[in-house]
Amino acid sequence: MKFTELGLSQDILSAVVKAGYETPTPIQEQTIMLALDGKDVIGQAQTGTGKTAAFGLPTLDKINVNGGLQALVIAPTRELAVQSQEELFRFGRDKGIKVRSVYGGASIEKQINALKSGAHVVVGTPGRMVDLIKRRALKLGDIETLILDEADEMLNMGFIDDLEFIIKATPAERQTLLFSATMPDPIKKIGVKFMKNPEHIKIVSKEMTSDLIDQYYIKTKEFEKFDVLTRLIDVQHPELAIIFGRTKRRVDEITRGLKLLGYRAEGIHGDLAQQKRLAVLRDFKNDNLDILIATDVAARGLDISGVTHVYNYDITQDQESYVHRIGRTGRAGKSGLSITFVSNNEMGYLRAIERLTKKEMKGMKPPTREEAYQASLAVAFDEIKRDLTDEKLAKKLVKFDADAERLLAEYDAKLLVSLLLQAKVNDPDTRPKVDIAAEKPLPFNGEGGGRGGNRGGGRGGNNRGGRDRRGGFNRDKRGGRDRDDRNKKDYYKKDKQKVHPKATEKKPGFVIRNKGDK
Repeated sequence: MKFTELGLSQDILSAVVKAGYETPTPIQEQTIMLALDGKDVIGQAQTGTGKTAAFGLPTLDKINVNGGLQALVIAPTRELAVQSQEELFRFGRDKGIKVRSVYGGASIEKQINALKSGAHVVVGTPGRMVDLIKRRALKLGDIETLILDEADEMLNMGFIDDLEFIIKATPAERQTLLFSATMPDPIKKIGVKFMKNPEHIKIVSKEMTSDLIDQYYIKTKEFEKFDVLTRLIDVQHPELAIIFGRTKRRVDEITRGLKLLGYRAEGIHGDLAQQKRLAVLRDFKNDNLDILIATDVAARGLDISGVTHVYNYDITQDQESYVHRIGRTGRAGKSGLSITFVSNNEMGYLRAIERLTKKEMKGMKPPTREEAYQASLAVAFDEIKRDLTDEKLAKKLVKFDADAERLLAEYDAKLLVSLLLQAKVNDPDTRPKVDIAAEKPLPFNGEGGGRGGNRGGGRGGNNRGGRDRRGGFNRDKRGGRDRDDRNKKDYYKKDKQKVHPKATEKKPGFVIRNKGDK
């Protein structure tokens, strides 16, 4: 099935085509038509399956651009809220839809002003939404569509009471779309209490690994990552490589650093103009680039053959995103290599990935500076020998014979050759220093990792309270912690099970079935 067969309007379809999407994922195919018909839907599918488009496209399709706020999307983290806002804006741009995001750790006054300037869709985190509702800055009286994204994550983070508060602030006559990877009892309770005869869509995960991909990890400190990366590139000399960074800033800085050192590299992320993004991908596919640096979001849906190496500069918090990352290599029967950088306190995420893929990653010792230098030197020697035996090139070099004779008469031949090698070899002792801004390693909740990755971002998964990716508590202008980042220790049981006390309640009469089951 194609997107053109789902019943979407032309202005939404044009944005889908511009984004490069042709065939819907299973969750999109089974959800979009139901949502367009106005039905409540519960979608159970893993992260990375295209849920944003599954709820976003039908929601945007029904928006009246002459009206006010008509749709609300609740997300567990600010990273996911921002990402969803960007994706919804991209899909709704041709129709003229205004999409705003609200979340903790940012000025609430600025967000209030943005809402006053007009919004058709608001995406945000539960705590900040509650604050805005209580301040009467977020008015939900005309909401027609309510979306709960990553509902089980919001449960794990202690937001169940906030969710109920927000839901009760919306009109009873509305459409509700709920998406969750798992279906614990409190999420079922929301379905029973707040939804009307919901259609249940459950997508089963596909095989999650490839035997053609050799998977390694390297333990490294944050400040060592870039140096280790360049040494690996020099030693392994990948034909085509993709480097994954967790954030747009990270992608920009890695790209700048690699280009400064002479590597043929370019980056892509959500802030790039579509024309620039397509140009970068075209250059990568046409062998005008050796290295592509990307966020998970920007790399989604890429169909590029010939990728030999995948470097995970930042490990993902979402195990399935890892599988999508490494799946860029090892295609069409060819082997591939993936290497993941990991800090000591991120090892739990690596073990969670191993459990999902059912394949143990091998530890790798990073190349030394001397090994990197010798590898680069060997490549330079091969290039020089190749050029010296190239008859066509030799004919072109004849014009420099007189100048070469003059230099040889004035300078030592060994010195001239050394100068040639210096221009061709990546010498770690003489190349420019590159500074990459440090990012706090992912917090680990001790339960096998979490979902979210680039999509969900670094949520605070520990008993010390919610922290952002930089490790500090998010604060607004008043200097206090935002509700989204408050210490949630009261929501944790003594056995450290991350469930709200009310989450143990069981409500009968709610069963998730695959579509078509009797």
